[in-house]
Amino acid sequence: MNPLKKNRFSVFCLGHCVLLWALALPVQAQEKVRIVWIVVPFAAGAAQDVVARLISEELGKQLGATVLVKNIPGAGGTIGALAVAKAAPDGNTLLLAGSGHYFSAHIYPNLAYDAAQDFSGAALIGLSGFVLVVPVGSKANNLTEFIDQVRNRPMRYNYASAGVGSASHLAMASFLTKAGLQMQHIPLHSNSDALIEVMTERVESAATVAINIPALKSNPRIKLLAYSGATRAKFLPELPTVAEAGLPGYAFETWVGLLAPAGTPENELERINSAMAEVSANPRIRQSLGKLGAEFTPASVEAFQSLLRSEWERSSQTVKGAGATLD
Repeated sequence: MNPLKKNRFSVFCLGHCVLLWALALPVQAQEKVRIVWIVVPFAAGAAQDVVARLISEELGKQLGATVLVKNIPGAGGTIGALAVAKAAPDGNTLLLAGSGHYFSAHIYPNLAYDAAQDFSGAALIGLSGFVLVVPVGSKANNLTEFIDQVRNRPMRYNYASAGVGSASHLAMASFLTKAGLQMQHIPLHSNSDALIEVMTERVESAATVAINIPALKSNPRIKLLAYSGATRAKFLPELPTVAEAGLPGYAFETWVGLLAPAGTPENELERINSAMAEVSANPRIRQSLGKLGAEFTPASVEAFQSLLRSEWERSSQTVKGAGATLD
């Protein structure tokens, strides 16, 4: 072969190999990026969805991974929960769960998973309560007037919730049981739907999550009567608790956290927990969560799993005490 041609051929081959190697670099780098899914068992826009999207980016930074949110709604959150229960226990699939995760298990008798045994607690995000709201046109201006109004006309009034077995359903059902009242339950698909029904005066009340505190406080179409927590909320200090406003002894709070499939290695749970603790220390995210009506409550893996065990028992008592059924 002509030496000149040979050199040109060698240079071509070398350049071609370098090009292929360079093109392969992004693919190899991409393969090393870990993908962690947070499954939200409710539709986009639901309270859990908002929380998941609030923490996902920062959680990804702390984990050194790309954290993506996937909505798998349906059947009171049980379809999404089943998907996570059947996922590989490698720390790459998490469930953004709350108290409704256990409530549904006590209401739906034939779930394809065990809500307590098929999941491991990875990280507690926080605790929150509910706000009892009525339309602006309601004659009730405070909780005592609302109780008197409902008591005088049993089953005449109704309330909306995010669905049978949801925390908003149980919050209201527990309130009615404690107060000795009777109202019709209107189960919907989300807390946002329930709030819309109150604003348009198609239902008389709802126990809604405080998903956007500034908007909730300034909403001209609703009245805020009371907060369901044991103490007043930091984000709504002027709003009395239900116990203060007319029903002593009542309190209803829910937890929200990240659950992993059972069998997830302890070191993976600890890694997720530590990352979530760093997320909770971020002032910007803390403030944003506070506006959503919740407060970060970091806990160790052991402490969170202990809370889950006690919550399993409490949720059973709550469902029985409220007489919640698949109505």
